[in-house]
Amino acid sequence: MSEKLRILLTGFGPFPGAPFNPTRPLVARLAQLRRPALDDVALSSHIFPVTYAAVDRQLPEVLAKVKPDALLMFGLAARTPYLRIETRARNAVTMLWPDAANTRSSKRGIAGDADAMNFGPHTARLLRAARLTGIDARASRDAGAYLCNYLSWRAIENVKAGGPQLAAFIHIPLLARGGAMRRKGAPRITLDELVDAGEAMLMEMVALARKAGNKAS
Repeated sequence: MSEKLRILLTGFGPFPGAPFNPTRPLVARLAQLRRPALDDVALSSHIFPVTYAAVDRQLPEVLAKVKPDALLMFGLAARTPYLRIETRARNAVTMLWPDAANTRSSKRGIAGDADAMNFGPHTARLLRAARLTGIDARASRDAGAYLCNYLSWRAIENVKAGGPQLAAFIHIPLLARGGAMRRKGAPRITLDELVDAGEAMLMEMVALARKAGNKAS
């Protein structure tokens, strides 16, 4: 009997300006999915505190514990009304906004002189999967300069170092209030719509990780 494919789902906790982070319930819903296509998949989840120190400490810990084949990360982009599939991480850190521990970065870059690192061509497959659910999803080349971009950079570093075979970061918008159904023309996306899109992207990551594993074996 072959070993199960391992997928790690991550989100973030609250941070200044966002007392409720919808990535937490989204990740919880996705981690509880039960589908025949997931019978040979072990789903794990982790919620990061929104601090640079927590990412630096907890990401290596959870990767060592779970040993995921693929890493699917979610973060909140409160000013964006659609889903953003990030295609790269920038070597940039804001010095303006403190993290949830009131810590500001003392430098504008994350590591060395590199400009950016790409997640890989699989992001196009995730974008297509999300769009097929009917959600407004778009590719993004700018993950910002806060914790979402920082985690993305650290995740790609781990992929390059022989960790997970694949990683992806998805920015989600604020939810419709109270989980109410979205009226025609209303800008906010609902949690159920996010879960549908998240499930589609998760299934795509599972397929991609299986393919990558077969190539490696």
